[in-house]
Amino acid sequence: MTRRAATVTRTTTETAISLSLTVDGKGEVSVTTGHGFTDHMLTLLGFWAGFDLTLTCNGDTHVDAHHTVEDAGLCLGQAFAQALGDRKGIARVGNARVPMDEALTEVDLDISGRPYLVYRGDELLPPVIAGDEADLWREFFKSFANGARINLHISLLYGKNGHHLLESAFKGLGLALRRAAACEREALLSTKGSLD
Repeated sequence: MTRRAATVTRTTTETAISLSLTVDGKGEVSVTTGHGFTDHMLTLLGFWAGFDLTLTCNGDTHVDAHHTVEDAGLCLGQAFAQALGDRKGIARVGNARVPMDEALTEVDLDISGRPYLVYRGDELLPPVIAGDEADLWREFFKSFANGARINLHISLLYGKNGHHLLESAFKGLGLALRRAAACEREALLSTKGSLD
């Protein structure tokens, strides 16, 4: 199998990001964004996906974490799409239900080439998590889905603790990505012959 890897850089007035990704890795992850909770969530995602991931971001966290989180999601999604290449042979669809203490999240996705996000249950999250508004994480998932060109459904099913809910979501996303990216065949899994 061809090595499925990509490197992405992005520099704006808000963030400077450097990212390298190997899809079929060993779960070796190094993330430094200047926002500890983001580092924690992206480390979980990469580990559970089995990615080798190195991501550094110098963002305008003196404002808040919004641009850092949003751009990290976009770059990670772009790297994932690039690493998969023509997507021939992948399972394409993946899902996972992951508990974290009292919280349970379900993640379902399709590497369809048609970006879309459904994010349900976010009313369970407290208004502020790790010093930032809870809606910040919707922006991450939206940016990731757009960059990766995937149809992504995340359902926070139940739970009380915002950290636990998000941790189960990021672990679930990683596991669902691992399953969807698995090579199971030679042909492209599409009756129309295209994933766009």
